[in-house]
Amino acid sequence: MKYVKLFTKLNIIFLLFIITTNHLTAQSLPTRWDELTASDWDNALKKSNYTCILPIGILEKHGPHVPIGSDLIRVREYAARATKKEYAVVFPDYFYGQINEAKHQPGVFALKENVVWNLLEATCDEIARNGFKKIIIVNGHGGNPELIRYFIQTRLEQPHNYAVYFFEPHSDSAYLQQFKKLHRSPISGDMHAGENETSELLYLRPELVKMDSAKNESGANQHRLNIPNVYTAIWWYADFPNHYAGEGDKATKELGELQVNHVVNQLSEAIKAVKADNATLLLQQEFYNRVRH
Repeated sequence: MKYVKLFTKLNIIFLLFIITTNHLTAQSLPTRWDELTASDWDNALKKSNYTCILPIGILEKHGPHVPIGSDLIRVREYAARATKKEYAVVFPDYFYGQINEAKHQPGVFALKENVVWNLLEATCDEIARNGFKKIIIVNGHGGNPELIRYFIQTRLEQPHNYAVYFFEPHSDSAYLQQFKKLHRSPISGDMHAGENETSELLYLRPELVKMDSAKNESGANQHRLNIPNVYTAIWWYADFPNHYAGEGDKATKELGELQVNHVVNQLSEAIKAVKADNATLLLQQEFYNRVRH
């Protein structure tokens, strides 16, 4: 009887060891694609339920006071923090988007339109070739949404064995109430490198922000073009030739923390929902089957 009890205790200890080891292994599994080892890959695919995050930033001037890579810094932080709450694999830094309107400014990295498109398509295809079935694009640049939405829509042109999702956070009334309490400049004019973006950088990377330079250039709308009910490519340059829209000097770390946490919480929920989604791929395949080629 004594040996039976001892054997049972040893079995329990062994099982606890296995459970603890597996838990620690799961906890230590990196989220960044470039930090995983080849032996991690299958575990990462399974733990993410074959879900990969593609954070897209840009390299562009952000007024005279915040980094050229602000969009990239913000979006990769969103992904890094959200995937600590809900595991998914995060593709490395990607800054190949649409930024033609800022080519007159230093540090801007603007590729030709066919290169931007082909690179995005090839990147998603390669992510899928590596085993992922669901790709969530997280965008950090205001000039990208039209490109991203159209790209996703064109995935229906021909069959794909993966689905692309576009994360778009929303603002609920509770968040807006807090936001308005902390925001100090006119909200309607806060569009680029103003109080919002500067606040996030103050929270995420304060050592990169030069607050004493925030008023060295004007971020006011110049109103140099007014054609009602018409869109033209030069509109942004006409209004904001300094590639600065807002008042960065009004930024605070508190506002930045509120904004970042709001996006991260919504992103982690979106990742969870996409991981659980079984309908999109099935409906996509049904659609492909019904299309007459």
